Amino acid sequence: MQHLEHGRLIFLALGESEADDADRTHLDACPHCRAELTGLREVAGLGRSTQSLRDLPDPPEHLWQGITAEIRAAEQLPTLTTAGPQSADQRDDPVTPRSRRPRRWVRYAVTAVAAAAVGIAGTAAVLREGTSPPPPVTASAQLAAYGSTPPQARGDARVLGTGELHLHVANLPPVSGYYEVWLINPQNMEMFSIGVLGGGSDVLLPLPPNVDLGQYSVVDVSAEQFDNNTAHSGDSLLRGSLTG
Repeated sequence: MQHLEHGRLIFLALGESEADDADRTHLDACPHCRAELTGLREVAGLGRSTQSLRDLPDPPEHLWQGITAEIRAAEQLPTLTTAGPQSADQRDDPVTPRSRRPRRWVRYAVTAVAAAAVGIAGTAAVLREGTSPPPPVTASAQLAAYGSTPPQARGDARVLGTGELHLHVANLPPVSGYYEVWLINPQNMEMFSIGVLGGGSDVLLPLPPNVDLGQYSVVDVSAEQFDNNTAHSGDSLLRGSLTG
């Protein structure tokens, strides 16, 4: 089974994106991704619970030394071979290794401890330095299938206060080229590209500093070919209008 991308799980854990039907179906059937999402949400919750704290001391050195020691110890555990049928002698021998892979729970436990510690320490450092909280969403759009695109394709776009566009898509039809993201003025259909989606379902794209989203209010995802033509192909897959 192919697991959800780690970046997608982070967006879900932080509440930066909502789970779509495909995400929920996979999480219902995959205990690995479900456990990872739960762990990430716990770390995110620890960060949120410290928002009112100020002037926290630096984490003690022994904390980092302990994390490093646990990680090294886990890496040095005997690895396991998936054992086939064993002989009677092997079954009776208490020291015969049955497998050569480090126990998953050890790796997960060490990772969770490290992530939690780093998350808390990172939050503390950010608060000490007076860094502002995550940027607000200034505009958003629900993207729907456009033209002959299968109706199950969808997406959502959010303009962040940092001047970036966070785009999440789902169920896009496969293309022989690549996906490109555009802003369109619906009054005169002028448009310009803000970047490429790539192979994942989430992307964060910088917006031009002086873009007028009141005019260029339509977010478009197109299918493009590797043909050295920088113009829009005319094959739009998703579209939606920014509001807010």
